[in-house]
Amino acid sequence: MHYTAAQIAAVIAPTTVLQLPGCPVHFLLTDSRQVVNPSSSLFFALQGPFRNGNLFIEELYESGVRNFVVHEHATQINDANFFVVADVLLALQQLATHHRNSFQIPVIGITGSNGKTVVKEWLYQLLQTAYTIVRSPKSYNSQLGVPLSVWEMNDQHTMAIFEAGISTTGEMKNLQKMIRPSIGVLTNIGAAHDAGFSLSQEKLKEKLLLFSEADVVILPFVLSKKFSGNVFTWGEEVGATLQIISTKKNKSQTEITLLCNNQTFVLLIPFTDEAAMENAVSCCAVLLHLGIEPEKFLPRFQQLHAVDMRLQLKHAINNCLVVNDSYSADLTSLKIALNFLQQQSSSLNRTVIISDFVDTGRSVQTFYASLAMLLRGYAITKIIAIGVEVGDALSLHFHDGIVQAYSSTEAFINSFKSSSFHKEIILIKGARKFAFERIAQQFETKLHQTVLQVNLNALAHNLKEYQKILQPHTRVMAMVKAFAYGSGGAEIASVLQQQHVHFLGVAYADEGVELRKAGISLPVMVMNAEQSSFAAIVDNNLQPVLFSFALLQQFENYVSSQGLQHYPVHIEIETGMNRLGFVIEDVQQLAKHLCTNKLLQVQSVFSHLAASDDEQQDEYTSRQANVFNHAIIHLEKELPYTFLRHIANSAAAVRHPHLQMSMVRLGIGMYGIEMDTKNLLQLQPVATLRSTIAQIKHVDAGSSVSYNRSGVVHRPSAIATVRIGYADGYSRRFGNGVGKMLVNKKLVPVIGAVCMDMTMIDVTDIPGVQEGDEVFVFGEGLRIQEIAKWINTIPYEIMTSVSARVKRVYFW
Repeated sequence: MHYTAAQIAAVIAPTTVLQLPGCPVHFLLTDSRQVVNPSSSLFFALQGPFRNGNLFIEELYESGVRNFVVHEHATQINDANFFVVADVLLALQQLATHHRNSFQIPVIGITGSNGKTVVKEWLYQLLQTAYTIVRSPKSYNSQLGVPLSVWEMNDQHTMAIFEAGISTTGEMKNLQKMIRPSIGVLTNIGAAHDAGFSLSQEKLKEKLLLFSEADVVILPFVLSKKFSGNVFTWGEEVGATLQIISTKKNKSQTEITLLCNNQTFVLLIPFTDEAAMENAVSCCAVLLHLGIEPEKFLPRFQQLHAVDMRLQLKHAINNCLVVNDSYSADLTSLKIALNFLQQQSSSLNRTVIISDFVDTGRSVQTFYASLAMLLRGYAITKIIAIGVEVGDALSLHFHDGIVQAYSSTEAFINSFKSSSFHKEIILIKGARKFAFERIAQQFETKLHQTVLQVNLNALAHNLKEYQKILQPHTRVMAMVKAFAYGSGGAEIASVLQQQHVHFLGVAYADEGVELRKAGISLPVMVMNAEQSSFAAIVDNNLQPVLFSFALLQQFENYVSSQGLQHYPVHIEIETGMNRLGFVIEDVQQLAKHLCTNKLLQVQSVFSHLAASDDEQQDEYTSRQANVFNHAIIHLEKELPYTFLRHIANSAAAVRHPHLQMSMVRLGIGMYGIEMDTKNLLQLQPVATLRSTIAQIKHVDAGSSVSYNRSGVVHRPSAIATVRIGYADGYSRRFGNGVGKMLVNKKLVPVIGAVCMDMTMIDVTDIPGVQEGDEVFVFGEGLRIQEIAKWINTIPYEIMTSVSARVKRVYFW
């Protein structure tokens, strides 16, 4: 479906005159980085504390976008439509509401404190053979996510499933208008987002607003008295429409005996946790309400798979990257995966491994023609098509690259040659029945079960948290030195580039070169420039820090020899760190030297604070700032142009906001390590280091453990050997009870000496622990700050010590 510009104007009532009233709109765009079909896109220039959508209008216009919804007309472009409205987000929601009202299909609306996304995805798995379903991608349940989800409805769909999430009062009213569910599902009411509500009853009342026009609401029996409409209840209580009679768990599955309409049946699910049981019963209630007989749907529950809402990015063979999204095949989730692919390295060719799409509700030729157009929009150069339909269909419609067709997953694996893949970023996207996880395994480079998980969404969240407290004019330099504090330089830099930071900072030139090879185009400051690195710096358009007259003269000579002028550099001032930098006594001479210099152009002047996170050193911090300001006065007086000033790091940006100046350098804080922020920031850990238990031994009292017999047990004990050692970056200092690891959410001590590749932990007091269980070394639940204190070091050392042999897995 599409709308003309005139039709959209009739819906959102802008205060403007259309230049191109017939201009078609197929796609809604809120992120300038995700433009694929510009000529038929409508861009909403959203305003917020961290974004000004108007800043991207000219860029989007150059790419071919001709429809814009804006708060104020701030451009001289004449041959485009500018819908000027009072509230851009409200206009988006009004358009979504109008679009929703065009359909009379069953719409399931899901809300609750937890389980919304799982219930939505499981309903999709259970109902996709009976209905052609449009659903919210991932967890798109917000004021912005819901309208983008609703917009995906089209004439081929026979059911819609949308989730709605709120964090405070007044939000659900808008979501209800857009979703207007005919069937409501309330999963539960828990503590999530309690901060936005004065009472839990207030939160329940707000969530129930979603169902004000629903024909029926499916909800736990204990909550049913709070809703006056037609209900279908579930629970252990007598009187529930669907009563849970009993549950029986074993190692890998749960049997749930249920009673409905005097009929008893057993629901078997491949999960054992309480949340999964509740979510499964909630789904069962929906199917029963739809009139589906238990004997028809019970086998489907045994095929349910865990919902992993994370897109994983992994290093693969032959300098490739793999984006693994191998559990579903539908256009909505494919668009999300392609957007993620687009945000990664621009220097790699793009490959998609894709399966047949099932139950699309459209003819094969029509559907795959649309699919081919979508893939062309994302500049895919190679398609590996697996199935009986997708290969032939895409060969007819995709002419922008290579199409390789295989009849089955087995056929592809049997013919797999690693040499066929080189310097590519590969999206693996397939329907569950094709078991594409086996294909993902073919691209694995390391089988070591110790993994550093890097949460890219947490990184973006932390950046926004800092942006909340920055002055409007203050820019951000993101530090990605030391392999981005151990998290992966190019991968982290790609996200930061997409988040529109202004500069990147590295320690040495070779780190900057690697970023350029990965397609990073942001300005990169090299903090430790040296004469031997000048060629690499200039060849890769890096910007060196100059901290002495000797280095200044050497770089000037090199720039002159290359016939260059106005090369960008940064000047470091020594204010009390006593490491690198021009001392204050030399600044006047430096200023006079630079003022007539045509070889160099100063981009910024900066210094390092020695103890900005220490309250007891605040006086010293003030003295450093005063010295720096005196240096700035001299330089500003002499230089005939402006430059950036920065002295604040992560801690100073929060503790000393008056030192934010024109730029701050964010490092450790951006990675989720709080530095005495007094709860001003809600940071999330970016990195999680986990491993697995290789073996469990039961030993008698008096037995020794590990080298030198340094660990001795004083009772019969269970000792687990974990696949991590000092060669992986787990320091020997953690040995003999100093360090602890997290097993089944409980801390257990290290026993004996840490070995090169293994570490032993005492799991005697952990019931049910088994070989193969996960062990968490640090991350959410076990903060890096805490384990650093155990060995009298700092979080920086812990993060940067993780060995290169530990596989990094990136996800959103």
